[in-house]
Amino acid sequence: MADTPLPPVPPVILGDEPGSFPHGVLAERHPAIIRRVRDAFPYGPDIRRSLDALLTSCAEGVVEPLPADAHDRDRWRAWGLDAYAGRSWYEVPWLWSESYFYRLLLEAVGYFRPGPWQGLDPFRPFKLAELDAPETDDELAALDGLEGRPEPERAQALLHGSLWGNRADLGFRLSDAGARDRAAVPGLVADDSEELWALLAPPRAADGTLCLVADNAGRELIPDLLLAAHLLAHGRAGRIVLHVKPYPYYVSDATTADVVDALRRLTAAPGAAGGYGRRLWAAMADGTLTVRAHPFAAAPLPYGRMPQDLRAEFAGATLTIVKGDLNYRRLVGDRLWPPTTPFGEVTAYFPGPVAALRTLKSDVITGLSAGTEAALTAAEGQGWRTGGTHALIQTRK
Repeated sequence: MADTPLPPVPPVILGDEPGSFPHGVLAERHPAIIRRVRDAFPYGPDIRRSLDALLTSCAEGVVEPLPADAHDRDRWRAWGLDAYAGRSWYEVPWLWSESYFYRLLLEAVGYFRPGPWQGLDPFRPFKLAELDAPETDDELAALDGLEGRPEPERAQALLHGSLWGNRADLGFRLSDAGARDRAAVPGLVADDSEELWALLAPPRAADGTLCLVADNAGRELIPDLLLAAHLLAHGRAGRIVLHVKPYPYYVSDATTADVVDALRRLTAAPGAAGGYGRRLWAAMADGTLTVRAHPFAAAPLPYGRMPQDLRAEFAGATLTIVKGDLNYRRLVGDRLWPPTTPFGEVTAYFPGPVAALRTLKSDVITGLSAGTEAALTAAEGQGWRTGGTHALIQTRK
């Protein structure tokens, strides 16, 4: 029997269609982020002028090249800058334009330049506000109720905490003021959690390495760390490598500094949360929990184009868990796949077992049954794709 032909690959998503979700991000979210950063710091006239110039560029300009002396100019040229400079923000791949916007924002505030603002995260006030929010106290206090429950029940609760923590996305809420108030839909649109746990079953998994590719800082990173602590404590992973961004990226994305802030928040908490924090601190000290900030983590490219060293690292892992919407887009390719396209098919290139934990905040989706897609569309039109109320766990062994 002849092999079943693969479906045609859709084109990459652009932001050129007015009224589309990507167009709204470029036209509304990015200017809002610039204004919020401008108001959050007492920047001097030069930086304010640079931010205003970026605001104008987003509204009516074209993609500008990096300065000739930018430390990463050659890297961005390899990532496509030469092909896209001089073109409208709306006419280049959306994944690329989003990523490059944040690189130019860091350029505008002097993040990479010698001077008083070098190395200062422009999103830090927003991230710390998330950590200090009363909702964080409530979520940490809830851990006390899990103590004494059977291990599989605790593991599943922490997995779902990590999954739904992905709603705590500052950039998403900036462009959707009602996102915080919309109730999450409890049923997942896809749930491969049994396959995920099979890959992390003790005692076999206790000798392996789990790669956890983080997404957001603050109130999302805390449940990611709690899940990591549980997996280490119960023989579901021997070592965990937490992949974060090498510099501030998007509004919420986690860096090493954000990991430290989250660990301090945990260790200072009362009850069970403090115990988790102390165990994680010790795991960092003895190397069973390590942080990795590979440059490709902030690349405007799908994981199919990952460099060889990162490919080798993922190939050697028992499982790689990829968190969040942006990482999902990079994992399956930022394309409008038919929603029933098999997840395993579009991730077949990935060098080892991989799982995605994601709340739905953009149009990209794979791995749904025809019945699930039809029911979602009948109930919500296409809003189910981007509203942040639905979630999935997908696994490819």
